[in-house]
Amino acid sequence: MEDNYMATTRNGHELKDMYNPETNTLDIRSNGLYPSNVLSNLCSNAFVFDGVECGSMEGFLQSLKCKDEERQKQICAMKGGEAKKRSTTAWQKDQILWWKGQAINRQELFEYSEFLKKAYQAMFEQNERFRKALLQTRGMELTHESGNGDCEKTILRDARKSVKNNLTI
Repeated sequence: MEDNYMATTRNGHELKDMYNPETNTLDIRSNGLYPSNVLSNLCSNAFVFDGVECGSMEGFLQSLKCKDEERQKQICAMKGGEAKKRSTTAWQKDQILWWKGQAINRQELFEYSEFLKKAYQAMFEQNERFRKALLQTRGMELTHESGNGDCEKTILRDARKSVKNNLTI
């Protein structure tokens, strides 16, 4: 996926068509055909957020689980699959995440949501591949059916939520 995100196979496995034309819905999955795979947090869509280099959205999200700033920067810079392997569940006990040494309370829904929106906005503005893939889905319903439905066990609180892509750019 990283080098040829338009491929139909990866590592000997067929990529799946995640678009449902009957419902105009695209399920975002790393094993999906373009643009589904490029919209996945696991795709290596590099960007800089708040002065920190991010190798993928997954790297950024997994880094939020780490209080140590140097370790957080290392995880943040990782590509998706590598970052996902660094996942931990320790944060779930108190639901506190970290960014640059500052605690983030996920229960403060508006503030946390705005923080995540800023990260996705940075990726959209800085990463042409991600931007083109997202723009291609304009008017579609975007879902992530394989996401964890338990908001206390996933960084993205509404991981299975369906969102209509109404981009007006």
